[in-house]
Amino acid sequence: MSRESLCIMIPKIYGERTIAFASKLAIIDRALEIQSDANYVYVPLTRQPSAEELAGLKGQVPDCTFKLYVFPEKKKQSKIIMEILEGQLSPHLMASLPKALDIVGDIAIVEVPPELETQKNLIGKAILEAHRNVRTVLAKAGAVSGDYRLRDFAVIAGEPKTSTVHKEFGCTYHVDVARAYFSPRLSFEHNRVASLVQGGETVVDLFAGVGPFSVLIAKNRESVKVYAVDLNPDAVELLRTNIRLNRVENRVFPILGDARLIVEEKLKGVADRVIMNLPEKAIEFVDVACKALKTEGGTFHFYGFVHEPDSLDALKARFVDAVADSGRHVHQLLLAKTVRETAPYECQVVLDAKII
Repeated sequence: MSRESLCIMIPKIYGERTIAFASKLAIIDRALEIQSDANYVYVPLTRQPSAEELAGLKGQVPDCTFKLYVFPEKKKQSKIIMEILEGQLSPHLMASLPKALDIVGDIAIVEVPPELETQKNLIGKAILEAHRNVRTVLAKAGAVSGDYRLRDFAVIAGEPKTSTVHKEFGCTYHVDVARAYFSPRLSFEHNRVASLVQGGETVVDLFAGVGPFSVLIAKNRESVKVYAVDLNPDAVELLRTNIRLNRVENRVFPILGDARLIVEEKLKGVADRVIMNLPEKAIEFVDVACKALKTEGGTFHFYGFVHEPDSLDALKARFVDAVADSGRHVHQLLLAKTVRETAPYECQVVLDAKII
């Protein structure tokens, strides 16, 4: 079921900030699903903000618009987290409850704000009660860091584990969130890129992780060859398991090692398509991707971060210059869009480019 509602439309980079501010005003219509497209987030409202509230909102998010939009209604849960915790937390702590969580297999991952640190086990138990398919609740205990892109977690409810089995677009993945990077928020990108690959292509996935791009590509296309490279031995061990599990052994070839050395030694000039999902450092590997491409060129899927006051246009310019510095040319930028907001004032973006 869907229905039309007044909403606030904001650029994706302001999404989390706007949702947090609107939550404090208690004007979000919780019966409807928040929506987004390539560039904007649409937040359904129960009412028009007052003049004072609007001034505060525009102080936080200057580029916002109010309009009517059709939203799908949320599926009814037996209990939602706020209902479960009603009366157990003070109103100001209720307002700070996490608004989103990631679910990987039967593990829920949540970011608990500092003011709720002493209540994290209570929150974990509420998540277990609200999500019957979840067996473990992990709280983020640090930022993603290091060459392997890992973070620390604390078990706040349920079984003490970090490994699970996750299903996505017909593929099954063994995942250990403490040993190898994996984000369910990139599922749309995994499927989008896989749908673009044509039969007969050779793909180099420079930072393959446990294989969400590589395995799905091979599952969708029988006549492809995918070289899946990663520096993290734990990730490659899981990748090998996932290749066998999804029966794509003859199409996905896992390689453990530094992408720069692997391309130099084994993968020069083999690729029709290169995937570069290492947003922190992908710009440093543009020359490597260029070497991996066939002489006649091919397609890049480049992921990066944009931090305010930087812009997507500025990242595009750096990318184009890096390709030129590597002796290639961006023939056409096929796509440039925001993938997701990753932190206040920061978002992950993707550039699809035809390189010659």
